[in-house]
Amino acid sequence: MRFALSPEQRDFADSLRKMCDAAGTPAVIRNWSGGGARGGRALIRQLAGAGALGLAVAEEYDGMGAETIDLVVACREFGRAAVPGPVIETAAVLPALLQALDDSGPARRWLPGFAEGESLGTIALSPQTPALDADSADVVLVVDGDKLCTARRGDRIESVDAARRLHTVSPDEVVAQGDSVLAAAETAFDAGALAAAAQLLGAGNAMLATSVAYVIQRHQFGQPIGRYQAIKHHLADAKIGLDMAEPLLYRAALSFDTADRARDVSAAKFACAEAAYRTARIALQVHGAIGYTAECDLSLWLTKVTALRTAWGTADFHRARIAAALRTPVAAGA
Repeated sequence: MRFALSPEQRDFADSLRKMCDAAGTPAVIRNWSGGGARGGRALIRQLAGAGALGLAVAEEYDGMGAETIDLVVACREFGRAAVPGPVIETAAVLPALLQALDDSGPARRWLPGFAEGESLGTIALSPQTPALDADSADVVLVVDGDKLCTARRGDRIESVDAARRLHTVSPDEVVAQGDSVLAAAETAFDAGALAAAAQLLGAGNAMLATSVAYVIQRHQFGQPIGRYQAIKHHLADAKIGLDMAEPLLYRAALSFDTADRARDVSAAKFACAEAAYRTARIALQVHGAIGYTAECDLSLWLTKVTALRTAWGTADFHRARIAAALRTPVAAGA
């Protein structure tokens, strides 16, 4: 397998990064956290115009029909900019779910709008789990056993990340039913975990870049604090962790349509989550007390990583899936 991105993929990532930088995402995130979705929706429509939300959508539903690795490239940039809103759900989870159903009706009903940025979708994969941004999404779905239903929004659930507006949901109208819903939900979960892993890696890289810039300009005792060996070692550790997680992310993208999907997605989610969380702790340490303040933009990425670390499967869950996959060949040959 080739884990290096192509020139076209790197150019695509650069174009998405420039869009997010031009939009001034810190202000967009703070506005979204307060319930103002206008700036966030405008940014998401821009990203959709570049094709980022339709990558996982087949051409017959007005999407790009791209490969999974292209979706990972986009989600990494979503994380680097901490783009608010249900971008994982709209760009990755719902396309995976709806296109895996036996009935193509729901896909034809909603996917063109998602791909073009005209509507946002969110989903809870069980009635017991919350749905992200159910108050601002145009389509809210819930999986209830072997049924896929539209959902009624319930109470708000507080998140460590104010930009993640979680809500309870309850099933309403049934739009699909049968064994295909169960299989599609498993595929959708893995799509969400992979997209979250990409977001975490992007967020980790953003915090590392912010920290490097900070230690160069922050002076103490007459010199930049970045000259001190302890600071260099901490930042080097963060860089190594992120670089080691990157090939696992690309491996999971390339093997998504194989029998190794669950194992590789879990490896990517676990590695990217731990690397990003470690980078967040280091970034906070090198920033000092200012890093704790809500006024510091770093806090937007700190809370995002903290929330995404346990979203789409905790570390224990993904460790267990990896262990089960590694034991399977031994058990089969015994």
